[in-house]
Amino acid sequence: MTRDLVLHDWVVAGIALASGCVAGLVLRALMKWLGKHATRTKWSGDDIIVDALRTIVPWAAVIAGVAVAASALPLTARIGGLVDQSLTAVLIVIATLSAARVVAGLVQSVAASRTGVAASATIFVNITRIVVLSMGVLVALETLGVSIAPLVTALGVGGLAVALALQDTLANLFAGVHILASKTVQPGDYIRLTSGEEGYVVDINWRNSVVRNLSNNLVIIPNGRLARTNMTNYSQPEQKLSILVQVGVGYDSDLEHVEKVTLDVVDSVMADISGGVPDHEGAVRFHTFADSRINFTVILGVGEFSDQYRIKHEFIKRLHQRYRTEGISIPAPTRTISLQQDAAGALSSLPPGPHQWEASSEVLADRSR
Repeated sequence: MTRDLVLHDWVVAGIALASGCVAGLVLRALMKWLGKHATRTKWSGDDIIVDALRTIVPWAAVIAGVAVAASALPLTARIGGLVDQSLTAVLIVIATLSAARVVAGLVQSVAASRTGVAASATIFVNITRIVVLSMGVLVALETLGVSIAPLVTALGVGGLAVALALQDTLANLFAGVHILASKTVQPGDYIRLTSGEEGYVVDINWRNSVVRNLSNNLVIIPNGRLARTNMTNYSQPEQKLSILVQVGVGYDSDLEHVEKVTLDVVDSVMADISGGVPDHEGAVRFHTFADSRINFTVILGVGEFSDQYRIKHEFIKRLHQRYRTEGISIPAPTRTISLQQDAAGALSSLPPGPHQWEASSEVLADRSR
């Protein structure tokens, strides 16, 4: 100390410290008030900025009060310099945490707006947060007088060893970045892998992709495997898709009438059922003369992949009821079996011939000699 402490020094330091704490509380209340008003705006960026300022501004006021209190005390030049450096480093760390939160929030907001879903990929958020925190720690160490050049060199040499030890982890990391950068898969898409896994992509993080299937269970898939496997993305290039329903009618049916009735049912389902596409133009395509009926395909439109089950359910119900009303039959194949009695009096069955399938109820004909 340059001189002895007196009561005046303690009073000034106490007033400065108390003023900093009071200012911090006032600023915290002010930031909370601004946060309530920011939530009312359409832009989500102001919410992120106010949330970050809510941390750094009160702490900056407290640190300023501590700095004024330290300057009021008769400290030596060396101790005063250490106090200033320490307070500056603390302020840099707090500012770094706030900046990491702001940048990560903005990245997540931009990613969510690009993909069109609320839950976005966290891999970019995590990478951004790590980069900002690393830069802030290096600046804080430099402020404290620690040379970061040897540290950076050591990190470079150690990073090579870590990269060799974590090949699988790094492969999954870069695979996740490649998947998102190429936009082949985005959070919210419905995908199906050739190995059988399918569902909505919930998140793509630094190691794996999280997929929620229709039974509401989570399937965890490593990013490297997701990048190597063949998959079908039912949400690209758009979520709307067409589904096919196979139907058959009897040979005695009027096909023009069948087509008209079926299209009427398609239009009613598209207009009335949630998940249908009202402007979808239904189509009927006859394609096969089967054994007992004429088969055709009905093409319907759905808003997204999971809507197809409800649309098929309602369409089959309505089509069956309408066919019954219109007198249109949907025959099922049946088989005629012929039996012969041999010389010993035993009955033996003869295999049906290729043309013994009929669109009628099963008939059992006994032929005796």
